[in-house]
Amino acid sequence: MATELEELVKKAAVEIVRDLTGSEDGLLSLSKHASTVLPSLSQLLKDKMVQVSSFVYNALSLLGTFFYLLEDAKCSRKRGTAFIPALQCMAGLACGGIEVSEPAAEALINLSLNLNLAAKMVEMGMIKTAMDVLYKPDSSITRLLVMLLVNLTQLDSGIVSLLRIEDEKMQGLFVMKLVRSFCRSSDKTRDDPFDHVGSILVNISKKEAGRKMLLDSKRGLLKQILRQFDSTSPLWKKGVFGTLRNCCFEAENQLQNLLLITEFLWPALLLPVAGKRVPMLPLS
Repeated sequence: MATELEELVKKAAVEIVRDLTGSEDGLLSLSKHASTVLPSLSQLLKDKMVQVSSFVYNALSLLGTFFYLLEDAKCSRKRGTAFIPALQCMAGLACGGIEVSEPAAEALINLSLNLNLAAKMVEMGMIKTAMDVLYKPDSSITRLLVMLLVNLTQLDSGIVSLLRIEDEKMQGLFVMKLVRSFCRSSDKTRDDPFDHVGSILVNISKKEAGRKMLLDSKRGLLKQILRQFDSTSPLWKKGVFGTLRNCCFEAENQLQNLLLITEFLWPALLLPVAGKRVPMLPLS
């Protein structure tokens, strides 16, 4: 078990970085130290699985970045003193069992809005890390990890990483897991941590490899997705119809696979057009 001081230092460090990602100046400063920040934040996503020695290593790595920022010639005195309360918190407070994976995930989401940093995350295997943590039984940051995946799959390299095309044994496994999670809830009116999965499906269906995987009749992924067309959640519907629209770009090459799911395809296409109101026939 990590000591209270180790937990406190770790929490203060990651919160400093998380707060920095909330401003353009902070993002610019952190981008200069991406090689230190990104691996440390990635490791902190798996906080409950990290060994005690790693606690200190990752916390000090992030704090080291903080001190680099203070010494940066472009870092104004005002920006530097803004972090003094956080340092005082490290020195004067004590609390055990602090959860740091949430601020770490929030920081990564903000950082992934920068395309260059997002590309570095993909290169270092962030998508696999996110998926591994996402499906751990005790994961408490599901929604945040899904949002991170949404940002990373804006990139072609992110889509390739999620599809796992180059790994014959793992190919399509991540997508199958996400589709299953997207389709498992019976009540889409409630807040669901997987509701942004639809945006991931839209992203991957923008690429030919993604469309082919979703349309593969043996996997049956698009059929599962189309069953969610009657959801009352606008976000869910947007994901379903955005994915379907993109998959239709493969109609010329995947006509047979599309015809195999007409039982689900036609209701999804026609019922929204018909609406819920009963048409009134004109009186003769």
